[in-house]
Amino acid sequence: MNAKSWAIDIDRDDITQTELVADAGVALTPGQIRVDLDSYAMTANNITYAVFGKPAGLFGNDQGYWDFFSEPGTPGRLPVWGFATVTESTADGISVGDRFYGYYPMASGAVLTVGKAGPGGFTDVTPRRTTLPPIYNNYQRIEALADYRAADHDYWPVFRPLFLTGWLIADQFEDEGDYGVQQILIASASSKTAIGLGFTLAQRADRPETIGLTSAANVDALSAQGIYDRVISYDQIMTLNASTPAALVDMAGNGAVTRVVHSHFGNQLQASIIVGKSHWDAQADGEGLPGPDRQGFFAPGRSQKRIADWGGAAFGQKIAAAWLAFMDVAPRIASIDRREGGDAALAAYKEMLSGQADPKVGIVIAP
Repeated sequence: MNAKSWAIDIDRDDITQTELVADAGVALTPGQIRVDLDSYAMTANNITYAVFGKPAGLFGNDQGYWDFFSEPGTPGRLPVWGFATVTESTADGISVGDRFYGYYPMASGAVLTVGKAGPGGFTDVTPRRTTLPPIYNNYQRIEALADYRAADHDYWPVFRPLFLTGWLIADQFEDEGDYGVQQILIASASSKTAIGLGFTLAQRADRPETIGLTSAANVDALSAQGIYDRVISYDQIMTLNASTPAALVDMAGNGAVTRVVHSHFGNQLQASIIVGKSHWDAQADGEGLPGPDRQGFFAPGRSQKRIADWGGAAFGQKIAAAWLAFMDVAPRIASIDRREGGDAALAAYKEMLSGQADPKVGIVIAP
């Protein structure tokens, strides 16, 4: 499809069922803006959004990720992170040509309802979104991003939300005294969230050893990046010292890997944290595991806690400093693969869903 305005519909009950559709524009009501997406990223994180599209308890019992951009009873619209330009505005404080970084649907454009517009950006106050986490509803003017550098533009949608999640996990470990462990096992270590976690932990002088777990084919390349103290394949987990207190951070929700780690370490496993579900079709296999109960990590909740602890300005300053340090090494970790148009967008989603996407590549879609 070469239609100028397009969107991708996803079956809420079967995320493999998709359709590229023409997206008919609707008339704006007062306080709304229309934006054209300039670019967005397609990552494994987006597959987690699709898996939790229906209510899963993250936002309460009656909301899921589909609720950001699609009404109940309609096909799901997958949330993505990216940049967009305002093409029409009926909102005070927002002009045509303004550009914002934020959360958008997987489409060529979107209509947003503006609240609290100011020099830094605005909050979307579409009724179905007002009870959802603020971090997803804030749109930031590019000019107001203190840590934005033009050279890093394509890395923002690819890495920024995932790096932030990794940074927040590392912050939780430090806050919890590293759960008393001497080694942190990070499953799906080639994922961008895992790399953000490993990079952030590496900045600490006094910390547990970090061990990246990945497929055998990825070990050498991932080791060469120098993000983790060690990188081993999944079939080498049993060679780790089971008497050394450990923690597991599971980025993909692969139950087979989780069971091996829990069974090997038993009561020496002090924490088991699940972050994502990019291995959406893998058996969860979480029943009757030895060791600790698995705990979910929800980045928006952790963000809100730290904003309350430190204040918004201090939180932003800490993130900015960490992000700029990471951007100095990101280009050697992943290259950017820019693709254009709706057909390319649909193909990129299917590629990511299949689990065949190259972790050393950041896919950016220019609608």
